[in-house]
Amino acid sequence: MRKLLGDKINLQITGPFLCRDETLYFSRPIGFVGSTPLVPLDWDENHHLKKQVLWDKQQPCPLVKPSDRNKEDERKDDEIGNYKFRKYLPFTTVQNYLESGKINRGDWLTEDKTKTEIKPWLVETRSHNAIQEGTRQVKDADGYFVENAIRLKEGWSLAIALNQAIETPAIIQLGGEGHRAILQRVEALDNQWQKLQDLSMKNFTKGQESFKEGRKEDGKSIAYLVTPGVFERRDSKDKRLSLCSAWPSEWKLAHAVNSNQKIGPLVSVSTASALPISCRIREKDAPEKSIPAPQVFAARPGSLYYLNQPQELFQEVTETKVNVWRQLGYSELFWINYKGDKNHD
Repeated sequence: MRKLLGDKINLQITGPFLCRDETLYFSRPIGFVGSTPLVPLDWDENHHLKKQVLWDKQQPCPLVKPSDRNKEDERKDDEIGNYKFRKYLPFTTVQNYLESGKINRGDWLTEDKTKTEIKPWLVETRSHNAIQEGTRQVKDADGYFVENAIRLKEGWSLAIALNQAIETPAIIQLGGEGHRAILQRVEALDNQWQKLQDLSMKNFTKGQESFKEGRKEDGKSIAYLVTPGVFERRDSKDKRLSLCSAWPSEWKLAHAVNSNQKIGPLVSVSTASALPISCRIREKDAPEKSIPAPQVFAARPGSLYYLNQPQELFQEVTETKVNVWRQLGYSELFWINYKGDKNHD
């Protein structure tokens, strides 16, 4: 991108996301079993486990199936036949999730025999050889090697948004082995993204205002992570070290272990194994050169965070160093108003 825009440009990226035939797709929310949403035990007053379960209050609250869940949908989930649960959800489904706080069972399922909404890419193993400099001979040592290349299935592409206009179509380098990609402007994606952003901000504002006005039930919110979330913090014992967490360190837990503990908004978390990200440090005097940097581990897209009230990420503050993660498209959140039993009619 910088080769097209110039190295001096302060680049702001949104994404990347998957796209299919001019429709945005997002990683499925992890906090579901089949089509049944999970809820924090603390939020379900009628759950039979409420008075039976003991859990470590230094950790997020356990997630459970709602006490008033639809048992018929659960039965159908076990008998889906040729249908499969989508791993990636289209714009219309995510839009409905932000509007209503729920995902209809039918929106989870696909009968696509090519399984493109489950895994929209292929892994190709390719052999290469390294040539001795100034000759046509293969190197004696490490002359041959193989790599796994990712090829998106037909109709699929990657979508990103930039804060700079680029004349398209254009060719960009993708990866370090000379691979190329075509960059094409798609205005239809602008409208989809803006609708989701507007809904998310509306939900964020509503949740904050409800909590401040004393309507704590209406303040309950779910933060839906749609790009890898990098949540770094300095180690309290060794300031030279940075630790990566599955959730933002500024979101303190909502339940206290002792009277000295600061109460925060975070009730529970639904996530999966961390994503390793290989970073590079660019030289100030020669920005075209870079060296490997320590790996960073990110929370997976689709992670859900259950909060008593919405709270902005520290990364959103432009004057902070960690804002660079937001500039690069990481830690993108959609906000959803939790509606209790209305979430699983």
